[in-house]
Amino acid sequence: MALKLYDYSLSGSCYKVRLLLAFLKLDYAREQVDFYPGRAHKSLDFLELNPLGQIPVLEDGDLRLRDAQAILCYLADKYDKSGQWLPRDPDLFGTVMMWLMFAGGEIMAASAARLHDSLGYDLDIAAARQKAHAAFRILDDHLTLRAIESTRWIAGDHPTIADVACFPYVALSGDGGIGHEDYPALRNWMRAFRRLPRFHAMSGIPEFV
Repeated sequence: MALKLYDYSLSGSCYKVRLLLAFLKLDYAREQVDFYPGRAHKSLDFLELNPLGQIPVLEDGDLRLRDAQAILCYLADKYDKSGQWLPRDPDLFGTVMMWLMFAGGEIMAASAARLHDSLGYDLDIAAARQKAHAAFRILDDHLTLRAIESTRWIAGDHPTIADVACFPYVALSGDGGIGHEDYPALRNWMRAFRRLPRFHAMSGIPEFV
């Protein structure tokens, strides 16, 4: 088996990679990293895999990749010959990449809030929640406009890796004290995402939003 994922079951960043692997029907080996409480991602052995000390890490043969967004791009480009998950059209490609960066940037404030509430990380929780709400408002407004255009997805007429990248930390945000009550378009989008073939839930994500 060529594909190997260094994984932590409760990580939203690892979860988005597992989601795409499932959507693409790819077999892979999982190696669990004791992120908490063991902090194995900061061990000398793991730092040889990823000097940034972050998960996930994906190996495909001799290739080793870090960063969830980069891994999503790689998997979609190599294994999805249909081009659905990473569109080849330049306009759609640019839009997907824009929201992919959003998922790895602004939405990560929701991840920070979750780390504070669930794992006791020391950070400015009020600032993290404020930033997360600002990001959710931007995405909710975008999805509202998309619904007016008769589509439910972030880019194009079908789900892409932009949706995969954004979903986990939006859906998990309740673990950081960030609700979805004020974001109806986000709730509709999450419902649609859960109905995708081969979607699988993760511990901590509520069944209904």
